[in-house]
Amino acid sequence: MYSYSEFDEAFIRARVAQFSQQVERRLDGSLTEDEFRPLRLMNGLYLQLHAYMLRVAIPYGTLNPNQMRQLAHIAETWDKGYGHFTTRQNIQFNWPKLKDVPAILQALADVGMHAIQTSGNCVRNVTADHFAGAAADEIEDPRPVAELLRQWSTDHPEFQFLPRKFKIAITGSPNDRAVTRAHDIGLRMVRNAAGEPGFEVMVGGGLGRTPMIAHTVRDFLPKADLLPYVEAVLSVYNTLGRRDNKYKARIKITVHETGKEEIARLIEERFAELRPLFGGNDQNLLAEIEDAFAPPAFRNAPVDAYDAFYKADPTFRAWADTNLTAHRNAQYAIVTISLKAHGETPGDATADQMRLIADLAERYGHSDLRISHEQNVILPHVHKSDLPTIHAALSQAGLATANVGLISDIIACPGMDYCALATARSIPIAQQIATRFKELDLEHEVGPLKIKISGCINACGHHHVGHIGILGLDRAGVENYQITLGGDGTETAAIGEKTGPGFAYDDIVPAIERIVRAYLDLRQEPGETFLDAYRRVGAAPFKAALYDTEGEQDAA
Repeated sequence: MYSYSEFDEAFIRARVAQFSQQVERRLDGSLTEDEFRPLRLMNGLYLQLHAYMLRVAIPYGTLNPNQMRQLAHIAETWDKGYGHFTTRQNIQFNWPKLKDVPAILQALADVGMHAIQTSGNCVRNVTADHFAGAAADEIEDPRPVAELLRQWSTDHPEFQFLPRKFKIAITGSPNDRAVTRAHDIGLRMVRNAAGEPGFEVMVGGGLGRTPMIAHTVRDFLPKADLLPYVEAVLSVYNTLGRRDNKYKARIKITVHETGKEEIARLIEERFAELRPLFGGNDQNLLAEIEDAFAPPAFRNAPVDAYDAFYKADPTFRAWADTNLTAHRNAQYAIVTISLKAHGETPGDATADQMRLIADLAERYGHSDLRISHEQNVILPHVHKSDLPTIHAALSQAGLATANVGLISDIIACPGMDYCALATARSIPIAQQIATRFKELDLEHEVGPLKIKISGCINACGHHHVGHIGILGLDRAGVENYQITLGGDGTETAAIGEKTGPGFAYDDIVPAIERIVRAYLDLRQEPGETFLDAYRRVGAAPFKAALYDTEGEQDAA
């Protein structure tokens, strides 16, 4: 993975010193909260319902064990002993005291981390496929390009005050695990007719109050042209984007109001101007970055012990079936550590759990860790012979829940328990759904099913692209939960369809159960997934089951 250069180190230390002075001025009253607000947001510090919240960047979701241990130290020393991993592959600390934030930022800088551009109308943390560099279906590891984008966008003088926040996602696989089509810019690696790798470039995606799927503006862009092309997109948006109405300021609205064809023309025009100015410097830098992402020295050893353990131990087998993914090296596997134990807060990890994960990565995982946008932790390179030992260690720490991709592997925003913008609770709903389907012993029978929950219209829980999406709203002071069906965040991306009237807090879990039981009745064998069944039969039978509560009462 990439390690900070002398320039990076000096830049981060200077920012910490600058913000430390600003915090002192806020504490002594020299700065009002209104004056302090834009300064703290530039450094990832929010004021939430009950306390400040610090959002720490984890670029393209990649961490090393020392960084994970430092996050654990921060959680114990200056927070309440845990951190919350987010859909932007960041970590949030929900309870820091303002006076302690400079010390936290110093601790982050000690391990090559920061909180810069995790907020504000700038290019936010660049996210990537959490299996990057390991997945069997990958064309190339996209993280060197993601690092190039990070360096280019950090403190870019032209793009620090965009019309609105700007998000970029990248995947090196034709199978999209980075939700690229729901981003301001989505980059999906493809091959042209000559077999050369490049990128499909998608622009104008986004969720929130006006969800839209991005438009493809380039079917194939050579890798060498990527940075000037992305800069052209940002330049066009910075010129055309609205600043009179923040609800219409995202690039998705700019594309919608201007038209895809005209936006594409303007991007190409600006690209032609910018491309000669780069002079190959970006490619020289990319070559240096790529050296830092060389594959680990994979171990060549028998996997017979894994095969025997898999056959003999049903608990291990259930975990392996759900939480392991094929690695490009047949002797290895990608391990997803679920942070979704039934009844727990999705995405939370205690300091002790973080330290254990760091130890396992160091001992068995080539010192490589990833955070997924689905709020789980990944060990991308594990030899199969080590999997039984890892599973045993995870089991002791409450981290071996065999539910990745299943109904209890729920994405949920912090909701009204923490967020000042939220209009409804998210975390308790996720906990209740997971607990209910564990009680029913149904989730393995149901199979792959993605539920995503947002506590307000800003859609931080990605509910629009959930197979089942849940949006919490305020209706005359009462929580009301709207359901969408058929959303998809992959290469076949789709925005979920609203089913109809929302449900009260006490009614939403039974409503989800009715949807799932309808699917079990409708699906075709063998193994038709929820999303496939929905696309085959449409919304009507699910809506009928959802709102036919009289029939449910009769059956009872």
